[in-house]
Amino acid sequence: MPTKSKNTLSPKQTEELLKTLKTRFEKNLNRHKGIDWAKVNAKLIANTEKLWSLNEMEKTGGEPDVIRFDKKTNFYIFCDCSAESPAGRRSFCYDQEALNARKEHKPKNSAIHMATSMDIEILSEEQYRELQKLGSFDLKTSSWVRTPADIRKLGGAIFCDRRYNTVFVYHNGAESYYASRGFRNLLKI
Repeated sequence: MPTKSKNTLSPKQTEELLKTLKTRFEKNLNRHKGIDWAKVNAKLIANTEKLWSLNEMEKTGGEPDVIRFDKKTNFYIFCDCSAESPAGRRSFCYDQEALNARKEHKPKNSAIHMATSMDIEILSEEQYRELQKLGSFDLKTSSWVRTPADIRKLGGAIFCDRRYNTVFVYHNGAESYYASRGFRNLLKI
């Protein structure tokens, strides 16, 4: 009997995830005007390897939802749409280099390492700002965003949140971590 890849879902898990995604899609039509669930569903079924990543986003509290269809690439764009930064992805420093640099009180993981292990990408500042046009996210939390190499080379990392109806971008040492800071992901299918 062939062994099942760790990055695949069982038929039951697939069914449950598709049901959850459809329900969320129907409750939040403002996020994806003009997008037809039947087409999204067909694309998901044709790309089962991506379902595992979506399930990881779901399991860690991201509440992934379709936010856009890119006509040029023929991709549906899924993003974490939880009201606050996903609870299962908080208290992490920025990347593995920052985690290795910590001498004591190390967090369990880093945002970049976990995103990579989930086979997804952390949002850029621009993508974070796009998400904020679809609702009010991170009113009490904040989210690491992909940091430009020149900032990261100097030891820093950037994060965003929304306060006073405005998206703010801040900086911290990449090795810092807070209980209220997580990260949001994007997945193209």
